Amino acid sequence: MAGTAGTAGTAGEVLGAYLRAQATAFLRGLRLHEESGADAAEGSDAARSLRGAARRISGSLATFRVVTESSWADALRTELVWLSSTLADEHAYAARLTRLMDALHRLSGSPEFPVPRGAAAGSLTVGSARAGALLERQLTLARTRAHSATLQALGSSRFHAVADAVAVLASEVPLDPVAARGRVGEVLVPLAAVAETRLAAAVDVLPPAPEAHPYDPDHDGPWNEVRRLLRVHRYARETLGEDVARLAVAGEALDRHRDAAEAAAASATAARTPRIAPATAYALGVLHADQRHEVEAARFTFHDLWLPAPAVP
Repeated sequence: MAGTAGTAGTAGEVLGAYLRAQATAFLRGLRLHEESGADAAEGSDAARSLRGAARRISGSLATFRVVTESSWADALRTELVWLSSTLADEHAYAARLTRLMDALHRLSGSPEFPVPRGAAAGSLTVGSARAGALLERQLTLARTRAHSATLQALGSSRFHAVADAVAVLASEVPLDPVAARGRVGEVLVPLAAVAETRLAAAVDVLPPAPEAHPYDPDHDGPWNEVRRLLRVHRYARETLGEDVARLAVAGEALDRHRDAAEAAAASATAARTPRIAPATAYALGVLHADQRHEVEAARFTFHDLWLPAPAVP
């Protein structure tokens, strides 16, 4: 646990400084979002900042709950989880469409996937165009609905109550008077270790890398839980002032896993659209297989990053 031994201050001082910094980042993201207006790129960046700060605050309140006023921490954490989930939907649909369109462009004309028996040589190219149009209609509609939900959420009294609570947090953190006076090594470090233990237990139930193939969507749940616990673990280590670069890289692999799994599901949903042309269905099938391969690659990457290599005799 390098970086914690020399941490100065009490548990309350260290946790309070981290939470105030994240609350300030949240308010900065909120201001940028309000100033972005019709600029989609700036609005997306601001929403990403809001989500990141909200996740860090809620994750830290979960890990170090006993150091805070528990009822306050539970209430704020619930609201921040709601907010970050709402803000994430619009970005997720946009990113999913970009991923799928890029994959279709890459796969069109690729010798990696042969033309099906009895089909013309340009079946994949023709089907890709139709598949792309179908995916764009479906995901753009979903994104529009998510955008409306985001605007409704940001204009609600519920959101304003959350923003007010975070504004208070930026200057004052409600702490438990007893636990907050404890030393970092005696209070925060053991609580962070609990988060790490939970993560390790979740990783242990994942199938070993050689058995992760072929991809089964029913197994996405445990991987998504590892992704969530890894994020909580990383935020706990951030609070303690540790270097979390390795954890961030492992988290990026799990982000790719989630993105590819959701893209595969979207292509499968599109393929079930009634009365689509065979070439379109074929292109969507190729796309689904491609994204399944991306899921498997992300799983192997995570195993390589997270698990130590076996000793060479």
